[in-house]
Amino acid sequence: MKGKVCFVTGATSGLGLETAMGLARLGATVAITARTRAKGETARTEIRRRCNAAVELFVADLSLMGEVRRLAAEVRLRHPVLHVLVNNAGLHTGKRTVTAEGFETVLATNYLSPFLLTGLLLDALKAGKPSRIVNVSSMRHFRSRFDPADLKDGGFAHGTFAHAYGRTKLMLAMWSHELAGRLAGTGVTVNAMCPGGVATGIWKRDRGFGPTLVRLLMMSLLKGPELAARLPVRLASTPELEGVTGRYFQVRAHIPWQSWDPAKTEERSAPATYDPIARKLLWESTEMLLAKQ
Repeated sequence: MKGKVCFVTGATSGLGLETAMGLARLGATVAITARTRAKGETARTEIRRRCNAAVELFVADLSLMGEVRRLAAEVRLRHPVLHVLVNNAGLHTGKRTVTAEGFETVLATNYLSPFLLTGLLLDALKAGKPSRIVNVSSMRHFRSRFDPADLKDGGFAHGTFAHAYGRTKLMLAMWSHELAGRLAGTGVTVNAMCPGGVATGIWKRDRGFGPTLVRLLMMSLLKGPELAARLPVRLASTPELEGVTGRYFQVRAHIPWQSWDPAKTEERSAPATYDPIARKLLWESTEMLLAKQ
């Protein structure tokens, strides 16, 4: 990976941080995003300390599309040639909240942000071909369904919020397959993945006794992000996956002592991800929603 530039979103902790470290250890120039400069500097210091590697920091709130556009412009200016984009930033919360731009926060962070950011960075990725896009979805997408109404009125305004996380991850997987098809022949590959159960802070915004108890159990029982990061690092770097696109990979091992092979994780994603009509409707609905901002 020496000489290659890898951009990882949501890399101040958990899976994103360990993915950035894994790519840095392979010799890549790594750039990361953080919501605040303080958290970003802490992560950058940690990566430098543990990997003895150069790390670049970009600060942006990825729930805000204006921030995503500014971020993309800064990345393109500094790196007109990009080799890897890992869309890792994600959010899980127990209630519907709306950003200052009028988008539901989980929808904005988990789906609208990577859709917009990737589109704005495509020229840089094409310039770096062969290049790779790795989208972090979730096994929760299997238990979800696509409903175009979820993209109206800023997202999840019609009583569907209880399933918001899974639905955004389904949208992400559907978009990944659609994008892979649209980028065929460009030298840019797109794959989606689920790291399996991981002890990270993604549930930290969930409040109340029940969610807190679940979070504590998950943090104590699930495998750590350093193990889970083996999959996104492989998808971003291994030569045997060069040219492989439009696929879905998932880790079935959730607890630390379960063994698993990153090379044996490819699976079929949910049926909706293979439906060209649904994927086209999702794409067009997303563009319409973003155009209103």
